[in-house]
Amino acid sequence: MRTEQIEIPAVHPVFPGHFPDLPLVPGALLLDLILVAFGAPVAAITSAKFLQPVGPGDRLLVRFTPASQGPAMRFDCTRSDERVCSGVLLPAPEQR
Repeated sequence: MRTEQIEIPAVHPVFPGHFPDLPLVPGALLLDLILVAFGAPVAAITSAKFLQPVGPGDRLLVRFTPASQGPAMRFDCTRSDERVCSGVLLPAPEQR
């Protein structure tokens, strides 16, 4: 198991357009930040569930654990004790 921290900058350029009155981190950006935290090339994200909205200034903890089969890795992203997203990624072949 490996754990990484992600901090969402309050002034990230995505917020004025997503959305002006209720700034939210788009799912694609959240997945990108998770991939950066993973720190190695990824062949695919095979599943992802977004459970809670993420906003400016949120601090998230991402835990990477081996999935039950093969080289896949499970990720769980939490804010305090609340899970905000989870999923499974497949490391690129040279990383397996």
